[in-house]
Amino acid sequence: MKLLGTLALSISLLAAGGAQADEVLSATNDNTAGKAVGGLTGVMVGGALGGPAGALIGAGVGWLAGWGVQEGTGLSENAYRVRTASGDVQVVRSPNRHFAAGEQVDREGGRLYASGAGKDPARDLCQAPTGPDDAKC
Repeated sequence: MKLLGTLALSISLLAAGGAQADEVLSATNDNTAGKAVGGLTGVMVGGALGGPAGALIGAGVGWLAGWGVQEGTGLSENAYRVRTASGDVQVVRSPNRHFAAGEQVDREGGRLYASGAGKDPARDLCQAPTGPDDAKC
């Protein structure tokens, strides 16, 4: 009986955590990739030059440098400030999809989808560039 109750609770919690209608508040830049590459490079170079202390210092310097390079070159990815159904504001990365402020979205895990669009992976994706003005979508 206890197992059945635990199973029912688990299923109800999973169903409650599904896609909920959220609202996009604004777009913001995401430089996670630059930070990760810079931090990893800094750890390796710093560790080779200064041992464990150098690895820690190199990681911090590399993290900042990676963020700055990605931001400075205009290669930042898309992220959105989203108000959840419970009223919390979160930043959600969405490198391949584009949304406007005020648009209703569904969030499943770490991905945003247009509200009611289902989980169509091709919807709102960037198109292949056709000219020099289309280099970044």
